[in-house]
Amino acid sequence: MSVHDKAIRASNRSQARVKRLLEGPIVPTLAVLAIPNVAIAAAQSLATMADAFFVGQLGVVPLAAIAVAFPIQALLSMLSQGAVGGGISSAVARALGAGDKARAEALIVHALVIAVVLGAIYTLIFAVFARPTFRFLGSQGEALDGAVAYAQILFGGTIAIWAGNAFASVLRGTGNMLFPAIVMVSMLVLSVPLSGALTLGWFGLPAFGVRGPAIAFLAAFAIGGIIMAAYLVSGRAGLRFRLFGTPLRWELFSDILRVGLVAGANAVLTILTIIVVTALVGRYGTEALAGYGLGSRLEIMLVPIAFGVGGALTAMVGLNRGAKAYARARRIAWTGGSVVFVIATAIGITVTIAPDLWLDLFTGNAEARDIARGYLGIAGPAYGFFGMGMALYFATQGTGRMGWPVLAGILRTFIVAGIGGILVVWFEAPLAWLFYAVAAGLMIFGCVIAGAVRFSRLWNPDRAA
Repeated sequence: MSVHDKAIRASNRSQARVKRLLEGPIVPTLAVLAIPNVAIAAAQSLATMADAFFVGQLGVVPLAAIAVAFPIQALLSMLSQGAVGGGISSAVARALGAGDKARAEALIVHALVIAVVLGAIYTLIFAVFARPTFRFLGSQGEALDGAVAYAQILFGGTIAIWAGNAFASVLRGTGNMLFPAIVMVSMLVLSVPLSGALTLGWFGLPAFGVRGPAIAFLAAFAIGGIIMAAYLVSGRAGLRFRLFGTPLRWELFSDILRVGLVAGANAVLTILTIIVVTALVGRYGTEALAGYGLGSRLEIMLVPIAFGVGGALTAMVGLNRGAKAYARARRIAWTGGSVVFVIATAIGITVTIAPDLWLDLFTGNAEARDIARGYLGIAGPAYGFFGMGMALYFATQGTGRMGWPVLAGILRTFIVAGIGGILVVWFEAPLAWLFYAVAAGLMIFGCVIAGAVRFSRLWNPDRAA
């Protein structure tokens, strides 16, 4: 088959994907698109749980150390994959929905430039200045030393992670969820035994301790990013990545960043809330910090689960908004939000009733387990609202405007960090009071975004007077 014939076949496949997103039945189409993303979420969850399990074999202090660093790692994923990555997917999807393939191809280069710049900034803050940054965030002693050791490896290579997620986001914007899923699931699954080997010294490899999971995670994303870049260069994605010869235009940067940066503000608020709560919990001791870290780790893991469906929602809503199919875009959002609500609620109720199913994976420390049980028993029932809110957050990225999710994030931060902080610092309230503030924030977050989908002009331009 000639190169020309291959290009035609790739273009036809791309057009078929666009047509399916614009005209196909919503539930089956969403399922087909979401399953690969759900597989990525499952693989990320597996890798995250495995990392905590391996580090847990080293003791409670190393476990507390990665609990300190984990929110920053989660922020990296939320920014590069969910926020800016969602902005990339949204821009590509809206361009294809409007029938502008040339614009979609030009966006690939702009996405890579953004990834490199933001990756360098992340490295500067969280790797070069890891110690003062984590000390400012409230970490100290041996937990601080472990967090810095972990961060200097993982965040020292964040450009590779940002670039890999940028290429994956371009592919998702075309409606191709399968290829990035195959690549990333394969890499993440392979990273699990590598993480154990480098943490504990299996197979004669050096035991790097808390640095082990960071090395494994970074290697997985670097290799995956190279594979996806090569796929885009080949043109088999229906779009062709040309690093040179594409003039840079601020308008294309803006198309990505007006979604990505605003969505990033919401991601920062989410992680800032957890960081503040982590600092407040730290007032109750190292065991409390480790226990809350196990509970909040499950909460943060709801984000990639929501992204499993949400990545498909961004593409489907973006394409339909580009085609001005507003009512269909709303139906897509509600369908995805409802699915994630059910999944997250099931997880929340399970850990509320049987928290040891989760805790048995990580630590036998009695005090840390008691704190984690208390947190999961209070916050678990609210997980469904948070999951729904995150799914609708990703759906809102497809509209190109992120004001409502940011407002929801601000309200959540005010309730959790503001009110919760006052209860702990001024009134020296029991730790459970802080956990109730966390649960209230999760519920408010989901309800505000759902209300926006139902009533706001952003989501209902066809109903505006």
